[in-house]
Amino acid sequence: MAETFPEKLAAYGIDYTDAMTRMDDDEDLYKRLALKYLDNKNYTDLVAAMEAKDYDSAYAAAHTLKGVSGNLSFDQLYKVSSALCEALKQGEPQAAEGMMADLKAAQDKILTGLVAWQEA
Repeated sequence: MAETFPEKLAAYGIDYTDAMTRMDDDEDLYKRLALKYLDNKNYTDLVAAMEAKDYDSAYAAAHTLKGVSGNLSFDQLYKVSSALCEALKQGEPQAAEGMMADLKAAQDKILTGLVAWQEA
């Protein structure tokens, strides 16, 4: 049996069904907003801030990434960015640094899925 469109996106960590609830079933709006994420710089800002040990800027980028990923129903990216944001808020930068590999994996998966969707 062929995968449904929501199942295909779920493989990339995108909860299309949840997104449609958020977007009042406006598929065009969701696609436009989701694909706009390809230009989002919060992940790169977060990585740069963490490398510079600028944890205030890292928190701001993580918090924004959490909000964007939550609003777009990017489940795994939301979960990891939320945990990372909380670690930074609690003053635990080592814990946050330990989450960066998981964050990168979630980010890469989302980008791969969005590119595939864009090219389909």
